[in-house]
Formats: sequence, C-alpha cells, structure tokens
Amino acid sequence: MFDDPSPPGPDRLAALAMYRRRARIYDAELALFEPIRRAAIAKLCLRAGDTVFDVGCGTGLSFAALAEAVGPAGTVVGIEQSPDMLARARERLAKCTLPSRTMLLEAPVEAAPIAIQADAALFHFTHDILRCPEAIANVLAWLRPGARVVATGLKWAGPWAWPVNFFVLPAALHSVTSFEGLVAPWSHLGQQLDALAVEPMLMGGAYMASGCRGESGGVQRV
Repeated sequence: MFDDPSPPGPDRLAALAMYRRRARIYDAELALFEPIRRAAIAKLCLRAGDTVFDVGCGTGLSFAALAEAVGPAGTVVGIEQSPDMLARARERLAKCTLPSRTMLLEAPVEAAPIAIQADAALFHFTHDILRCPEAIANVLAWLRPGARVVATGLKWAGPWAWPVNFFVLPAALHSVTSFEGLVAPWSHLGQQLDALAVEPMLMGGAYMASGCRGESGGVQRV
C-alpha cells in the first residue's frame, strides 16, 4: 500500500482521462472536503488587492472564496490542464459575478505561461502536481518574496491506522495517477519554501501544508 523504492510518477494522459470522466460529478465528489478548502483559503491570509494562483483549479470550486478575499482590486488566476474541468469552471464564471478579476490558463502547470506575479498560491487536492518539481518551480518563480503557499490533499495515515487508509486507498485510486509520495505529498514543496508547517487532518488521512516563499526570492529551478 505504501511507497515502494521506485514507484512511477504522475501520468499526464491518465490524469486527463480521469478528469474527463469525473468532470460532471466532481463538485459532488469534493463536498466532503469543503471544510478543508475553506481552512486552506483562510490560511492564505489574503488581502484586498492580492493576486492568488489557484493551481489545478478544476471546476473552480475555490473561485468565489478567493475572489471574495482579494476583492475588486484583486486577481484570481486558475491553472488547469483538463479542458473538461476548465469548461465547468468557465460555466461557473458565466453564472456568477465575482468581486475580482479572474484569469484561466489551460495548460499543464509545469508549462503554464503564467507571466503575472502573485502574492499567494493554493494547491487544493492536487497530488500529481505536487509530485512534479517542474510544476512547483514554475508556480513559485512567479510568486513575490514572502508569498504564502498552502497545499492540501490525501496522505497515508501510517501502517497502524488501517481504518483510515481503508478510506484513503479508494479515494486516491479515484483521484491520483501515482501513489508516489503519498506518505508526504508536500516534500518537494518543502524544499522550496521557508518554514513549511504540516497539519494532519481527517485523522491523518489528509493534510494541510503551509509556508512562505523566501524573502530572498530564491527558487530552485529544475
């Protein structure tokens, strides 16, 4: 169940197929984790006028809360590689008026043409992205020094907590293309941020990791 010495990494084509199947029901599937989403957005400590990246934004479930936090002078930048998920995000935007500017980038995160500096970044249940150092480097390269970063998602609770892992296993099979790094999904992010703090959630079957981009602005490029 846990990481073997050389598990395969994320598979982009498999992810595109997975989220093509899930796009129509994704919002309902994520309902259980909405308290974690709200806590993660609060942890970003957003201010009026901020620009925030919603990395792997999916159907845009975080847009309203992020837009409310940054206000009319702020900007929300959603980055998503799945055209099926992003179509849902566009539908969501068309049905409501958000109190901020919202930009959508359809591209793998590691290749996304971001070209705008941001004050914060949210990675909400984006395991495959967090296991791609190139994706992390691309996002962090556009964060201002001191920018806040929060990541959440599933994790193995430990071999002794089999009832929790009995829940994590099918959830992970349904949402990630690789179990690589599921013991500590934040490990690549932790190498790039200052003072990363990790909080276990859902009895250890999920986590919230938060930290800041160094004031020096240094980012390890890969």
